[in-house]
Amino acid sequence: MDGPAVLAAHAALQRLLSRYPKEYAKSCTYSAKGMEVIVGEERGIYFVRINPRPDKCGWAPGSVLAYDEFELYAVSPEGRVLARYPYMP
Repeated sequence: MDGPAVLAAHAALQRLLSRYPKEYAKSCTYSAKGMEVIVGEERGIYFVRINPRPDKCGWAPGSVLAYDEFELYAVSPEGRVLARYPYMP
């Protein structure tokens, strides 16, 4: 990945993690380790989709926390989150 894509992924992941309650901080499934980050770019804006991956934390392969749960963010090349797709409140 290029530098701006890494910045976009990091910014979106930090935004997501900051939304979780503090008591979840010690849980692998609510950490960066338990997430899959996918980055795409269109017209100078990065789109970052973050999928929970509990299997990265020792859960059985194919385990899900919720049906098709994901977060989607639009991020500038400088790493500023511009918008969040309102999938979850």
